[in-house]
Amino acid sequence: MMSFLSNLDYWHWLVLALLLIIIEMLAPTAVLLWFGVAAGVVGVLFLLIPGMAWQLQLILFSVLSVGSLLAWRGYAKKHPPADNKYSTLNKRGEDLIGRVFTLDEGIVNNYGKLRVDDTMWKIRGSDTDAGSRVRVTAVDGTVLVVESD
Repeated sequence: MMSFLSNLDYWHWLVLALLLIIIEMLAPTAVLLWFGVAAGVVGVLFLLIPGMAWQLQLILFSVLSVGSLLAWRGYAKKHPPADNKYSTLNKRGEDLIGRVFTLDEGIVNNYGKLRVDDTMWKIRGSDTDAGSRVRVTAVDGTVLVVESD
């Protein structure tokens, strides 16, 4: 093991960086990316300073890995995504709130059906004739709550 560490070259670090980044792409955890970045930085530093001891290389790799990971987590915590487009991923009805549709069938006894693209939705609202325009105001489970527009 000691002979391997003493024979480290810059390209070992660059290959390690590439491997870690590829693994990160296959199993996205946002952890291995920072270890890959650290390995890449150590590889470039070793290319610029060829006589760097392997102990210093490992210390630099360790410090850069932990430091970049902690810096990213701190940044991500202070700057959350402004718009999380996946917040309604499994709540398709919530994407329809505020949209206006024309009824193919009327609402009778406060219930009816509404076709949205390729899906039939059960709707609830005041009795309304076919051809009327309604706006989706809420979602109650799998039922769209509508009101006349």
